[in-house]
Amino acid sequence: MTEKKQKFAALSAPKGVPDYVPPVSPVFLKVRDTFIHQAHLAGFQHIELPVFEDTTLFARGVGESTDVVSKEMYTFADRGGRSVTLRPEGTAGVVRAVIEHNLDRGQLPVKLNYAGPFFRYERPQAGRYRQLQQVGVEAIGVDDPALDAEVVALADRCYRSLGLRDFRLELTSLGDSTCRPEYREKLQQFLLGLPLDEETRARAEINPLRVLDDKRPEVQEMTADAPLMLDHLSVEAQEHFETVTGLLDDMSVPYVINPRMVRGLDYYTKTCFEFVHDGLGAQSGIGGGGRYDGLMAQLGGQDLSGIGYGLGVDRTVLALEAEGVTLDGVERRVDVYGVALGAAAKKAMALLINELRAAGLSADMAYGDRGLKGAMKGADRAGARVALVLGDRELEEGTVAVKDLAAHTQEDVALDAVVGQLRAALS
Repeated sequence: MTEKKQKFAALSAPKGVPDYVPPVSPVFLKVRDTFIHQAHLAGFQHIELPVFEDTTLFARGVGESTDVVSKEMYTFADRGGRSVTLRPEGTAGVVRAVIEHNLDRGQLPVKLNYAGPFFRYERPQAGRYRQLQQVGVEAIGVDDPALDAEVVALADRCYRSLGLRDFRLELTSLGDSTCRPEYREKLQQFLLGLPLDEETRARAEINPLRVLDDKRPEVQEMTADAPLMLDHLSVEAQEHFETVTGLLDDMSVPYVINPRMVRGLDYYTKTCFEFVHDGLGAQSGIGGGGRYDGLMAQLGGQDLSGIGYGLGVDRTVLALEAEGVTLDGVERRVDVYGVALGAAAKKAMALLINELRAAGLSADMAYGDRGLKGAMKGADRAGARVALVLGDRELEEGTVAVKDLAAHTQEDVALDAVVGQLRAALS
């Protein structure tokens, strides 16, 4: 009696966690790497953050009244009974690292760049994931409107360098410690005079500014005449905002003022901004950020200001699709593709491909026993610029056929010279 093999059901990725597989994965990498490259051009240095932190960091830094902390965090007890949380955003972790490693004791501002996955338990939909990918920057230690303008302009350049055009930059000021308390009292007084539901009224008592961010039409209608922060700025906050907008004008960075903008995190002050792409439907935000004046002191460090942003890689990929933008160079998997006809040729080709890689060229070869026609289809699928064909005749002559797949030309090149010739031609 033969033993039956157990058949297992196919598994899927967790809900709300996207896979990036070819042909989309090269686009994902191009977007992420472009954002990182632009940050490095502006003097930001890489920081690698832990994927999870003590829960207290986010509760204290992001704000316990925010949806992120109260509803969306992946929090669990580790085996030692400590409460830890998968990072829902990057700024609090960067500030914690700056304090812990005394980076703020040197030259200021400290300019740091990070990238990777972040985690929020949200209702999944297009562009709204439970594992979201971001690239961010933080400039910590100097309260200078020129730095605000640099950070905003850098984010704008990131999108434009990919070829995106159909997005807009929305900008506002959330005031400072001298004008926020008085405005908060006025807004709270206005909101508590409205027929709000119990949950929204509770939010108005804890953090009234968050009510202005409510997307429900009935709440938006009720709050249409609410007092706005831009009308209650202190002289210093007003001058700061005018300097930022003036510099962006000088840099030819287009923007619109959105006086009702409220970011989903409590630490923002003064300059606040968001990039919006209407081609994405309900989840139209593709990135944003702002200044945070009190966060560092709140996390136990010096009372230093900072400004930063987080750009959504996932949503930028969707925005590129919405605009029909094709990124240069992402289709090509390798520069050189080897085709060997026969066992002896395959061994020689494997050695040649290894030499090409050692010389810094991207190279692959056909495996299995496919014929020339099938193997050349592999070269096309790899996006190769050059195909190398090696058979018995070439082996005897000590040559390899070099096919330029774009020019449709072919020449025989000595085996001991082909690596140097390709390196000169393709580098």
